[in-house]
Amino acid sequence: MALFLQRRADALHYIYRLLTATRERRSSFDCFGLHEWAMVYRQQPRHDALPLRIGREATDAFVERENLRCTHFDAFRFFTPPAVPLNAYTPTRERQLELDNPACLHANMDLYKWAMKLSPLLPSALVLDCFELARDVRVLDMEASPYDVRGLGYGVVPIETSEGKAEYVRRQRGLAARADALRKRMAEEIALPARAATELLEHQKI
Repeated sequence: MALFLQRRADALHYIYRLLTATRERRSSFDCFGLHEWAMVYRQQPRHDALPLRIGREATDAFVERENLRCTHFDAFRFFTPPAVPLNAYTPTRERQLELDNPACLHANMDLYKWAMKLSPLLPSALVLDCFELARDVRVLDMEASPYDVRGLGYGVVPIETSEGKAEYVRRQRGLAARADALRKRMAEEIALPARAATELLEHQKI
């Protein structure tokens, strides 16, 4: 434990703050997975082996008539240049504590990343639960994307329709509930070592 604290105090302190700050924030369910659409807006798709489900022109037109409300930096940084000014927020790594939304697909996939970084401190079952959540979140992420993934055995969540938006939010709420429970478990597991990390960092400043 002492060696882990010495080497990873900064990460432990940050992850605990992020977990608790995100849990305290009100969930927002109004993004509808448009981050994936903003990543192909007026540009060659990143996954060019997959066709765009409704075509190039319709995809661009859909982005233009919707409200982009992405708050997650690791999604926003892949927006195409023309899509960046259409977003309501300007997420940065430094603003992650302020902006991460507990309903956000990317924020909830991140739980597996944090679990792996903290794995010496966490039960294996918790790490596995975070992996399974990330897998299920990614399925919704791609089924609601502009890509046609039916050839890979997945379905479609047509967020360009009111019915599709309703389905997206229904599934997003279920995933967010699972993520909240995992955030709580993870924060509880690392509360004491995180406090020790904070004390260590404060002592180093003296």
